[in-house]
Amino acid sequence: MIIAREKKKTNIIEYILYMWQIEDMIRANDFDVDKINKNIIQNFEQPKEIKEEMYEWYKDLAQRMENEQIKEKGHLNFLSEIIQQLDHLHDELIKNPNELEYIEAYNAAKPALKDLKQKARGTVAGDVETSLQGLYGILLLKLQQKPINSSTQDALASISHLMALLNDKYMERE
Repeated sequence: MIIAREKKKTNIIEYILYMWQIEDMIRANDFDVDKINKNIIQNFEQPKEIKEEMYEWYKDLAQRMENEQIKEKGHLNFLSEIIQQLDHLHDELIKNPNELEYIEAYNAAKPALKDLKQKARGTVAGDVETSLQGLYGILLLKLQQKPINSSTQDALASISHLMALLNDKYMERE
């Protein structure tokens, strides 16, 4: 909750990736808020009031996920809406001849995006969602301490650069 709040103010891409991780943690704890409290919340060095607020935040997210029927897979509607906004901005930027840096970054990332879309077999929509899925996949590999080959690292570096530029443009508008 604390981290999410800060990321939402400073980096929308990191916010989305963080919230996807939160969704996965809620799933891993079987939507049981008491398990979440024991396994996650109690590990934070925070005053009791903050922990209570965190408990309510996780409880609300778990309830939303159940209501939106994304217990096994999928993402919360409000996150999907942000991704749609980012996709719209991305489309604007690649069509704007004054956005040369962004267009160059997009062209550099295109081969990696194409590869990711092929691997996803139609489960992702636009370039932004594809980029986020790729970045999240790398995050999970790192958390699991699995090796990441150099070609994957290079491909994701171009996507990461593109998403950093998109974040900057998004944050300027917010």
